[in-house]
Amino acid sequence: MKNKFLSQGFIKFENLISQEDVSDLKVSYDALLSDIKRTAHLRSDLGGQGELGSEKITQLMRPSSVLPELLQSKAYQNASLQAQSLLGRDLVLDFDMLINKMPLTNTPTPWHQDAAYWIDLPDKRAVSCWIALEQAHEKNGCMWFIPKKDDQIRTHHAVVAGGALSCKASIDEAVCIPLQPGDCTFHDGFTLHYSKGNTTAQNRRALILNFRPKDMVALERAQGVDHLGERKVRNKP
Repeated sequence: MKNKFLSQGFIKFENLISQEDVSDLKVSYDALLSDIKRTAHLRSDLGGQGELGSEKITQLMRPSSVLPELLQSKAYQNASLQAQSLLGRDLVLDFDMLINKMPLTNTPTPWHQDAAYWIDLPDKRAVSCWIALEQAHEKNGCMWFIPKKDDQIRTHHAVVAGGALSCKASIDEAVCIPLQPGDCTFHDGFTLHYSKGNTTAQNRRALILNFRPKDMVALERAQGVDHLGERKVRNKP
């Protein structure tokens, strides 16, 4: 599994957490989504400038800063162990986020590389764990990945003002990764990924945890990067 991750930049991992853990997380997840007062400073619409509380694609950064008990959940603990097995025992949680695709919004998350959002660091190791809290499939916005060829960051821009960053890529090269609740994917910061819009009548809830070396997290924080501020693209055209 580690060799596959290192060679292609992503893997699918089944049963990261139990169905009981999924149910508990969904309760916390929905409480955060509905608590606009406590999360207004953490949330944005990856689909563009949606109205607060009714975003098409709600991105809520650092949910554990509002609910610290999340850090003790099996999702965070198990994801951390798997991240360390992939990239080294010095990996720690850098940041977490919720990304919820609202029902019947049909708004895709465009092709991008996570590293386009990040500052340049001397140690490039980083891995994101994308955890499905319900069945994720093509119609509600499961993940698509393009196997990685190198560690170059493509030119990114926001197609919609205030929306997600985007770069050029083709779905013809991509692999669709459907997931069951409690399954997850791991991908590194240079791997191109994308998801289609949610055309179903239910939310598509995902919890994302990002890990990188402890020293690099300290370096980020020393430069004022805490993943709570405005999204910025590092490699502008």
